[in-house]
Amino acid sequence: MRDKSEVELPCSKRAFSMRARSTGRRGDIRGEAMSGTGSAYRLGCDVGGTFTDFVLYDERSGAIHAEKCLTTPADPSVGILEGLRAFDPIDPGHVAGTRRIAHATTLVANAVIERKGARTALLTTRGFRDVLELRRHVRVTTYELWADPPAPLVPRHLRIPIDERTYSDGAVLRPVRPEDIEAAVASMRAQGVDSVAVAFLHSYVNPANEQEAARLLRELAPEIAVTTSAEVLPQIKEYERTSTTVVNAYVKPLVQSYLGNLDAGLARTGYSAPLRVMLSNGGLGATDTAADFPLRLIESGPVAGAIVGRQIAQALDLPEVLSFDMGGTTAKACLIRDGAMPITEELEVARSRRFTRSSGFPVAVPAVNMIEIGAGGGSIAGINAMGLVQVGPESAGADPGPICYARGGVRPTVTDADLLLGYLNPDNFAGGSMRLDEDAARTGIEEHLARPRGQTALEAAWTVHDVVNETMAAAVRMHVTERGGNPRQATLVAFGGAGPLHACHLAAKLRIGRVMVPLRAGVLSALGLLVAPPAYDIVRTHKVPLRDLDAAATGALLDGMAGSIATLLTRLDSEGELRFQRGIDVGYIGQSYQVTVPLDGAVDREAIWRSFAALYREKYGYFYDDVPAEIVNLRVLGELVGGELGFEPLAPGEGTAPAGTRPAWSARERHMLPFSVFDRDRLHPGAAFSGPAIVEEASATTIIDEGATVEVDEYGSLVIAVDPEEAP
Repeated sequence: MRDKSEVELPCSKRAFSMRARSTGRRGDIRGEAMSGTGSAYRLGCDVGGTFTDFVLYDERSGAIHAEKCLTTPADPSVGILEGLRAFDPIDPGHVAGTRRIAHATTLVANAVIERKGARTALLTTRGFRDVLELRRHVRVTTYELWADPPAPLVPRHLRIPIDERTYSDGAVLRPVRPEDIEAAVASMRAQGVDSVAVAFLHSYVNPANEQEAARLLRELAPEIAVTTSAEVLPQIKEYERTSTTVVNAYVKPLVQSYLGNLDAGLARTGYSAPLRVMLSNGGLGATDTAADFPLRLIESGPVAGAIVGRQIAQALDLPEVLSFDMGGTTAKACLIRDGAMPITEELEVARSRRFTRSSGFPVAVPAVNMIEIGAGGGSIAGINAMGLVQVGPESAGADPGPICYARGGVRPTVTDADLLLGYLNPDNFAGGSMRLDEDAARTGIEEHLARPRGQTALEAAWTVHDVVNETMAAAVRMHVTERGGNPRQATLVAFGGAGPLHACHLAAKLRIGRVMVPLRAGVLSALGLLVAPPAYDIVRTHKVPLRDLDAAATGALLDGMAGSIATLLTRLDSEGELRFQRGIDVGYIGQSYQVTVPLDGAVDREAIWRSFAALYREKYGYFYDDVPAEIVNLRVLGELVGGELGFEPLAPGEGTAPAGTRPAWSARERHMLPFSVFDRDRLHPGAAFSGPAIVEEASATTIIDEGATVEVDEYGSLVIAVDPEEAP
């Protein structure tokens, strides 16, 4: 009998198979078949702001099953455990047969943005307690004197100076005194501190003082979580290192508690497979890594979908792909060029000004370079002080959700507008698990938007849809331009619960002529968790002029870093082949920023100089061959490859007849038109048709307007040709 304390959540009443049914084919994504009898499963779970998505892959049969369930914001583990029950009717043995569980979450980023982390203190070198407020003396915006960055996560009275000092060459001037740490512990206990960050000057060269402080803290106050900068980010740049360490400490108790609850819940349910967590660099990590270094999960949720975007780019040999993932709370975009995942260390979280650099907290760990926009199906629409419709960044989320969910929402959202426009089927939403209340959505839009602006409900709904598309288009243009790309040259790959619905209209605004909607678009991020390999990276400062480079010593340091990664990864999984990517950050002596030079072979001074010249000239348009350069950081990324899922062509089928028609708003014609409605499960490779059309599947809906054409490619993706000159 189910415990009454458990939360009952609306999930689809049945798990739907993602493989084709008419031809007996096994699906478009396959992994290496397992030997023996029975079933072996991989399970992916992506926790979003509104929905939690699940994908269950049977390694023996090749079948892929998917589920969606409303997220439980108070404790996401509750929604995960409840949602997993939907797979029981497929095969009750999947619990014992699951051999890998991969998980992605937005918990860390949300905790920092919403200021819901632990009460945190900072131990710092005496005289440097204000580095979090001094930052880099860069204004958020050049001409606005009152545009301030967010207040530090650690208030000044919890920043405790310690009388210690290490020189820049690693020599210790003053060691840590036990009485100073004892006094700090007494102060922290009196103020209810749950977590402490330790960031001493020059600890990236010699961590001895930080290590001694951490040892004393754990001995004197074992109830307080401890984070040291030498463990989190052993790199030069004092402010970035301190900020990153503080963010890690701020979310550490929360993540440890959450992962502990999830692990315990999975064990109670009967799952014995190890839980893996998506890291911001696009690789999977162990739960103990995530618990010790939770800041590596900052981009955990958004990056999973981009991984499939990269795989599509590689499989189809597409030079530029713009992955576009729009869910219930946010939209994410990532420009993937030449099949390589873009990695950055200039990540910021909790920006006080959207899309504005230097307005958030730096988190200087390797992460996929993408942009996240506060625009999703649950984004709330309202009228601002100028009388204009504004959409987001505030979201109705899963609780109470949009008005049409009938769960207590009273403010109109993008989903409510899309329902009125005819884009969503009220009787077949989220695999038939929910029925949408169209009358309630209309009433809410009329009350809050239409009547105050003198519009009809339909006109107001289109305004909401168009405004959110324009918001996303502006952010995507900036992201692509900053990376030196051109939107017109890219293929837009759309996924997420709301991505395919908005993709064609967004593409027209960006002047993109080609849109792809892969199979299982609504749960593609969860599928990305099954595609991603276990991976980990290490970056360490090793500052030396290039002319004085000791190739053998540097190579030994890189080998040592690779050895540490190998130990982590082989503990994570006993199968697969270890592969490493090595790089060196090189810049002019005295310059604050560097470019990363990849190392394809042995460390060679002349080869590094030539590569540095080429990369620097490509990035900045010039190069000084008479200015000395220096090595600043060493980088190693390790991956455990082998056994990943890969794309396989599908067999062609017959018939493209629509299942019926439904009136929907045409952005091109500016009025309602009859749209042909197609069942995605019945569209096979080789099928072709023209808009206006709606393609429905259990996890997403694709809108194709008048003038666009659609072909189904050999992998089952919808390839949509959009007229880029017909922007709505």
